Amino acid sequence: MRRILRAFLALVLVVTAAGFAQPAEAASLTRVTGFGTNPTNLNMYVYVPDRVAAKPALLVLVHYCGGSASSVFGWNGKDYVTAADRYGYVIVLPEATRSEKCFDVSTPKALKRNGGGDSTGIMSMVSYAKSRYNVDPARVVVSGFSSGAMMTNVLAAEYPDVFAAGSAFSGVPAGCFATTNGSLWNSTCSGGKSIKTAQQWGDLARSMYPGYTGRYPRMQLWHGTTDTTLSYPNFGEEIKQWTNLNGLGQTPAFTDHPQSSWTRTRYGNTSTQATVEGVSIAGVGHSLPMTGQLAYAISFLGLDH
Repeated sequence: MRRILRAFLALVLVVTAAGFAQPAEAASLTRVTGFGTNPTNLNMYVYVPDRVAAKPALLVLVHYCGGSASSVFGWNGKDYVTAADRYGYVIVLPEATRSEKCFDVSTPKALKRNGGGDSTGIMSMVSYAKSRYNVDPARVVVSGFSSGAMMTNVLAAEYPDVFAAGSAFSGVPAGCFATTNGSLWNSTCSGGKSIKTAQQWGDLARSMYPGYTGRYPRMQLWHGTTDTTLSYPNFGEEIKQWTNLNGLGQTPAFTDHPQSSWTRTRYGNTSTQATVEGVSIAGVGHSLPMTGQLAYAISFLGLDH
C-alpha cells in the first residue's frame, strides 16, 4: 500500500512539474493587433474577464491626455475592471500613440463619421470586439476621462446607432474642440468660452453624421466646479447638446444630492438610467473620477447585470 501511495505521489509531482496541473492563466489586459482600419496608428487593448457573459456588454474605456490603456486600467478606471469581473462584460481600451498621448477630437477627420481620424480606428476596435466576443449590440457603451471624455462625446455623436449610452468625466460638447489649423487644442473651448444654444450644439453633433434620424445615446456628464483645464461652463454646454439630441428641454425633471457636494440633475427618464444625467461636483477641479463615482456610471450604463 505504501509503495502504491509513493508511486501516486511521484506521479503527481511529475504532472505538476510538467505544467499539466497548473491553474489557468488569469484574465489580463491584452494587446490586439490587426483589428481593422486604423488610420492614426492607435493601439488596441482588450480585457476579457475569466467568466464572460453569454451575450456580454461592451465598454469602450478611453484614457486621459498623457495616459495609456494600462494607466486607466490599473488606476482611475479600475472599478470598471472589477465590475467586468463580476458582471462578465468586455472592455476595449484604445491608446493614443502621438507624443502628447491625447485623442484627436479637433481635426475635420476626427469630427466626421468614418472620417479617418482616431474615432475611425476606435470603431474598428468596436467591430472587432463585437464579432469576436458575441457582444450584445444593444449594450455597447463608452466612457472616458478628460481627453477620453471628449472622445466619449464625439463617438456618441458620430455613431449614435452603435452606442446605447455614454459617461463622460470632465469633457466638452462634441465638436467644441474643433480646429482648422491642425492643432489638437482649442483654448476657447477649454476655457469655457464656447457658448451656443441647445439647438446649435445639437446641430453641430448632427452634422457629424448627416442624414441620420434615429435615436441618440443616453448620456451621463460629470464635472468639477473648479476645473481650470476644461472649464466648468462646458458642463452646461454638454447638457444643452445631449438634451437637444434627445428631444428634451433644459429644465431638469429631477434634482438631488447623492453626496453633500454633488448636484445631480436628470432629464427625460428620471430613473437610474435617465435619458440625460448631469452630476456637478462642488469645489473639485480636473480630477474626476473620484472614489466611488464609477459605481454610478456602471449603473447608468447598464453594466451591472
